[in-house]
Amino acid sequence: MSNTSLESRQAFGPPFAEKKRKRPDVIADMLRERMIDADLKPGDRMPAEWLAPEALRASRGTMREALKILEFQGLIASKTGPGGGIFIRAVQPAEAIQTVTSLFLQAPPSIANIYALRKTLEPELAADAALHLPEETIRTLQDKIRLYEGQAATAEEEYVQRLAELDFHAELALHAQNPVLGFTCGLLLNLLRDLPVCRAIYEEPNPGLRETGIFYQIELIKAIRARDAEKARSIMTEHMVEAEAYMLERARLNAMRPGLDR
Repeated sequence: MSNTSLESRQAFGPPFAEKKRKRPDVIADMLRERMIDADLKPGDRMPAEWLAPEALRASRGTMREALKILEFQGLIASKTGPGGGIFIRAVQPAEAIQTVTSLFLQAPPSIANIYALRKTLEPELAADAALHLPEETIRTLQDKIRLYEGQAATAEEEYVQRLAELDFHAELALHAQNPVLGFTCGLLLNLLRDLPVCRAIYEEPNPGLRETGIFYQIELIKAIRARDAEKARSIMTEHMVEAEAYMLERARLNAMRPGLDR
């Protein structure tokens, strides 16, 4: 790989990376670049010659640390015994989303930050579903609505219902034709599930909100079944605008409550 190609990739690296990186981190990046250039697929064995300390001018201890980093990132898995070695592993989207969510929990985005993207991306996700979602998945969406269409008997049940409503959107994200769109929408949903300010809102009783959510989702399924992408986009846009207004208002009221630490 040319130096120009490597520099181009690194230009899109983490903006908050340490200026002075540790040697195992550098070696891990070099191995990752080799995996990309060699077009290794999940299940492929990493060539043994790559792991020789002299190959990357690193000590055995540094190589072990570099491999631990790649294993933690979910990129490789080691096997011992006959036929063992270092093998390329498929990173699961859910794992990657959880890792990125943990990053944002250190410096949480605002509800407005999240919905600034949801209002743009979710309508496109809905339009995509109207064009491509198979009937089997549409039935799965209907099944998810049934999980929260009944009145909750306790606050705990209502909280579970609120998360089930998010699962409806997660199902759309899971089947997006554009994997980047699906991943990003999935990340935003995970942030809504995990951010303390959002958890506090979801724990508050609000039967009317559940009914509103069901209304939009039923209308959306109708538009998807009719293969009407514009209608689906319009319904989801209205849904996101209303959801944002509710979340922002509840967050404002919660912040005004004395003695409440959110």
